Amino acid sequence: MNLGAFSVSLAVKDVKASVAFYKKLGFEQLVDLTEQGWAILKNGDHIIGLFQGMIDENILTFNPGWDQNGKNVEPFTDIRELRKQLEAAGVEVFNANLDGPDSRGSLMIRDPDGNAILLDQHR
Repeated sequence: MNLGAFSVSLAVKDVKASVAFYKKLGFEQLVDLTEQGWAILKNGDHIIGLFQGMIDENILTFNPGWDQNGKNVEPFTDIRELRKQLEAAGVEVFNANLDGPDSRGSLMIRDPDGNAILLDQHR
């Protein structure tokens, strides 16, 4: 099962302070929407999203159809098919939003320890 690009979405208290900290670790800012409370940073193939007041917990995030540079990949497994595969494997899916006007969609699952995992398809 190919889940696509991987990143970690962090719930932060102060997005600007967090951006400054991760820049010290060699991350470069790809998306700067700090005025809206979020930013995306990258270091090599490692991507982190910083979200102030938008999420309640840290989340592992996968983006079906994208590589680590946010570029489309072919072929890829559509999120609707991933949902079928997950449910067939006995994984509980929640917060599924798959009925939009295009192929975008998202769903969440949790690992056995309760860690949140988001599958978020942008294409």
